[in-house]
Amino acid sequence: MAKMHTPAMEKIERRNAKRKKPVKSTPAYESWKRFKRNKTAMIGLVVVCILILVAILAPLIAPYDYQTQDYTAMLQKPSGAHLFGTDQFGRDIFSRCIYGARYSLVIALFCTIAALFSGGLLGIIAGYFGGKVDTIIMRIMDIFQSIPMIMFAMCIVAVLGNGIPQLVCAIMFASMPTMARNNRAAILRVRGSDYIEASEAIGVGQWKMILKHMIPNAAGIMIIFFVGFLAVSILMMSSMSYIGVGLAAPTPEWGLILNDGKAYMMTAPFMMIFPALMIMITCFAFNLLGDGLRDAFDPKMK
Repeated sequence: MAKMHTPAMEKIERRNAKRKKPVKSTPAYESWKRFKRNKTAMIGLVVVCILILVAILAPLIAPYDYQTQDYTAMLQKPSGAHLFGTDQFGRDIFSRCIYGARYSLVIALFCTIAALFSGGLLGIIAGYFGGKVDTIIMRIMDIFQSIPMIMFAMCIVAVLGNGIPQLVCAIMFASMPTMARNNRAAILRVRGSDYIEASEAIGVGQWKMILKHMIPNAAGIMIIFFVGFLAVSILMMSSMSYIGVGLAAPTPEWGLILNDGKAYMMTAPFMMIFPALMIMITCFAFNLLGDGLRDAFDPKMK
């Protein structure tokens, strides 16, 4: 009879035993593998990570203080001393754009989180309970959504005044209807699943059902909406600051830098080009990241 274990087979078995155990496949791991295969999504992730590092390390990266005025260097063109040039007060535009990343990203994050915990929570309640609760909540959201988001936010800022808290409240209330609709749609996708019906059959409480079963299974779609709203918040904040109803000077916010440069559009166009590029690159990166997350969390949506 032939030997069941030859020396070669034993060598292979010993080599396989030394190898690491295979990584367990989880939904998050599978989503990450799909995300890594998407080159444009990885580009968006890298750009977002760079912007976050720039915001964190702004005092180390910026060559000048963003408030320092040098009247001997007003409206200078981009050069080695001032990479993006200087504004009408002699302030370094590169330093202001670097610090602007800190303001724009942080405020956009707070605006989106506030919209998620207000409109998003209403959407989750409407999607789970349905019936009259759904009708009442969504009809109220329809009334708010009939007003354009930017106009709604401008009206709130006109009442509350300029400032970061006021701007966060304005964008939060303007984003509530859309966030509520998106989260309601995410909950409705899992509402009729078998595990939800099984949980209801064994008597799981309503809030426990929402917090432990529905939200975790709809979290992927909610994350996609969250990332997309970061770009929307940055655009709204920059637009409001540009027209003078957002943050107040001398805050180095990209929209405010654009507002400072509009009077010098013909003589010093670099005052508007560089902050506009920062806004464009940031929003484009978040859109690429959101598209990649959508394909990773739900490949059927491609």
